[in-house]
This record gives sequence, structure tokens and C-alpha cells, in this order.
Amino acid sequence: MADSDLKFGGLNGSCAHLCIDMQRMFSEPTPWQVDWLPRILPQCCRITALHPERTFFTRFITAKEAGMGHGAWKRYYQHWESMTIAKIGVEMLDLVPDLRPFVPPAQVIDKHTYSPWMETDLHRRLQQGRINTLVITGGETEVCVLATVIGAIDLGYRVIVVKDALCSSADETHDKMVDVYCDRFQMQIEAVDTEVVLKSWKIW
Repeated sequence: MADSDLKFGGLNGSCAHLCIDMQRMFSEPTPWQVDWLPRILPQCCRITALHPERTFFTRFITAKEAGMGHGAWKRYYQHWESMTIAKIGVEMLDLVPDLRPFVPPAQVIDKHTYSPWMETDLHRRLQQGRINTLVITGGETEVCVLATVIGAIDLGYRVIVVKDALCSSADETHDKMVDVYCDRFQMQIEAVDTEVVLKSWKIW
């Protein structure tokens, strides 16, 4: 694929990589295991390795124990008590081993909701770095990635969704969500494969 696959032009120093929730609790045997997360890990690593100082890893931090959380999140963790820190251990919140060596210079953003925009300083950090374009990888396509994408659109970022670097525990909704990214957000989202990003992202 060529740079022309990015219809709004190549990627440069105003671009950053957001790698969403590539954590042990999603890659190892837990109720939230995403079976094909390992299939996208090489792509996430390749994009991170290109400009690790421009990568932000998000981590979804679960409640400490059942009954904690605000509003509907309290009900959520009553249902998913098995995924609270008290049950799985704090080490399961870590990034998968293949990504940990990139930190630093890559940065980690912890969040307690699907979106990384509501309770963190991610937007401020990006603005300080004069970032206006985001390459998004990770999981899950129709949950935390979706929340990240919609928030980025609302904040005015150009969004590059890397199709072969997204994963989900539900194939059908993953496929439908990628179609939505491609069809319904054509002026805000460009959906491409890893090779396009690697060839197009030049900061010099």
C-alpha cells in the first residue's frame, strides 16, 4: 500500500500512537481473555518501535473489589467481581510483556472507564506535544477502542484506525465496528493496515 491510502496525507511530527489496553488480563486466561490478541501484538509492537517516544499505552484499571464504582459501574463490578483487583491481582493490569520494554520513552495512561479522555490528562499531554493526529491500535474494537475513537473525533483529532492491529473477543461485532469506522466516519477516520502507517509516518 502507498501513502495515497491515507486520503488526508502522510503522517509526520504532529502524530502520536495510542495503543489501547494491551494488558495481561486480556491476553491471559481470565473471563476477559481476548483469544486473538496475540495475533495483533506484532503489529502493535512494530508501530510502537517506529516512534516509541510518541506512543501512549492506556491501561483499563478495574475496581479494587465488588461494590466499588460510581453509578452503573457499581453494578458492573458486582457482575464482574471475578475481574476486580482483589480477585485477579494488580499484576494482571500490567501491559503484556512484549510492550513493557518500550516504557519509557512510551508513556502509560491509566483509566477507570472505557474512554481515556474523561479522567486523565491525555488530551493536555497531546496538545503540549502539538499532536493533531492519532494512530490507534489495541482492543477491544467496539469497547475501549470505540470510546477512544469517538472522544478523539469530538476533540478534533485526525484518527487513523489500524485494522490489522485491533482485536475483540467477539468477531461479528468487531467486523461490524470496523465497517462503521470505514463507512460512517469518512471525514474523521482513515482505516488502514499497519504497512501503510509504517511507510507513511516520517517525522524528519
